[in-house]
Amino acid sequence: MSNPVTIIMIEDDEGHARLIERNIRRSGVNNEIVPFTNGTEAINYLFGKNGTGSERDGKALLILLDLNLPDTSGIDILKRVKENKYLKATPVVVLTTTDDSQEIKRCYELGCNVYITKPVNYESFANAIRQLGLFFSVIQVPPAAI
Repeated sequence: MSNPVTIIMIEDDEGHARLIERNIRRSGVNNEIVPFTNGTEAINYLFGKNGTGSERDGKALLILLDLNLPDTSGIDILKRVKENKYLKATPVVVLTTTDDSQEIKRCYELGCNVYITKPVNYESFANAIRQLGLFFSVIQVPPAAI
């Protein structure tokens, strides 16, 4: 039996974070969601006390990543995760307001698995997150590399 997937949500807008979690839950996903409102705390969690990422060894993670954070760039977090031998297989879903084609291309080049632009309209945003939750309920996530 596989480990349950922990969803790491890196989102500085608390309203968006509540909306994301509520609509993921509405789609039937009951996995643990560990929220972070800034990149520094998320990096500290992901890379652990020794800074290597080895503490996540064998744990199945999925990262929901906003690009526009107050203290660090989501791009930098994506790059660090995908360059790390323990975390590189972790799926990263970029969920952001940025719809710039160059930014989208860069995220995919750095290894993001899915790029979603947050709809401005509340109901469209809620619907997009419910669909994302359905996607989460069927995908397979590998454990962090040993």
